[in-house]
Amino acid sequence: MSKVFRELLKKVGSGTHTGEDLNRNEAAQATQMMLLGEATPAQIGAFMIAHRIKRPTGEELAGMLDAYDELGPKLQPSNRFKSEVVVLGIPYDGRSRTAPIGPLTALILTAAGVPVIMHGGDRMPTKEGLPLIDIWQGLEVDFSKLSLVQTQQVFESTGLGFVYLPRHFHLAAEFVSYRDQIGKRPPFSTMELMWCPYAGDAHIVSGFVHPPTENMFRDAFALRGTQHFTTVKGLEGSGDLPRDRTAIIGIAKPDAPFERLHLAHNDYGFSNKNPSLDSTTELIEQIQSVLQGKPSEMMQSAIWNGGFYLCNSGVSPDMHSGIAEATNLLTSGQVVKKLQEIRKAVASFQIVSV
Repeated sequence: MSKVFRELLKKVGSGTHTGEDLNRNEAAQATQMMLLGEATPAQIGAFMIAHRIKRPTGEELAGMLDAYDELGPKLQPSNRFKSEVVVLGIPYDGRSRTAPIGPLTALILTAAGVPVIMHGGDRMPTKEGLPLIDIWQGLEVDFSKLSLVQTQQVFESTGLGFVYLPRHFHLAAEFVSYRDQIGKRPPFSTMELMWCPYAGDAHIVSGFVHPPTENMFRDAFALRGTQHFTTVKGLEGSGDLPRDRTAIIGIAKPDAPFERLHLAHNDYGFSNKNPSLDSTTELIEQIQSVLQGKPSEMMQSAIWNGGFYLCNSGVSPDMHSGIAEATNLLTSGQVVKKLQEIRKAVASFQIVSV
């Protein structure tokens, strides 16, 4: 048992009247000790549930991110990129009700010359929803077999990188069993939405569900000096813009005040229907249909999201132009061509053990 960790646990787990928040250094220390197994399983489980009940602060999230920066993997910058890298943060426990649009958004952005990094793992408690890795595998792109070096090469050649926890960050992947055992999302699930596994400057997109979470994002980003980020009150906590309600978005840029953006789907001619998630097989068929340029509700969501992210990334000057560009990229075959390029790059590596 770690006596040092026990003192940190006592601070967060002492209840409403006597409990205390950790400072940034303490949060980083606690996270490192858990990742490295210096805390016992009992201590780790107790910390996760106590911290969830207490709720994390922005300063604590900043410390957690510090620990992930020190111990976790990072893709490296490349001179080949002319646009800033966009890091799409989504809940690791996946989707269960609405169809994920993120992979299509990533393909649209990379087809437009904007490099994208995604990250995540396998099906994860407590939601056990559909993870990104399964969607990419359904599209014949298996990032799970690549080493970090190979992932870097795919990233540099195609503009798309995927950091896969079980292969690239096993210390964090080992936390999954604790999520199952405590039966609740720990604060790490919030931190993961903000994590940036990239060594250069990046534009971080973080999805959220509850407004207090966005405030924690902003506090943590401010402490860490992150100046370019976007927050999205998206579908199931992702960065996917909804169509059944107004999309609430926060935009922070260097040397500019925080901007609040409200996007109403009907202002741009979209209906209020979000494509549902029925099965992985059906989802892949829907995505393939979009890539073939066929009209559908999924196509509408892909254009709605693609239009915003093209605008948000500086490719298009406004939403109307972004929507037009997203439509053109999808219907002209440029997006499916980018997918084929990524498939070829990933398939070019033989499966090796690392």
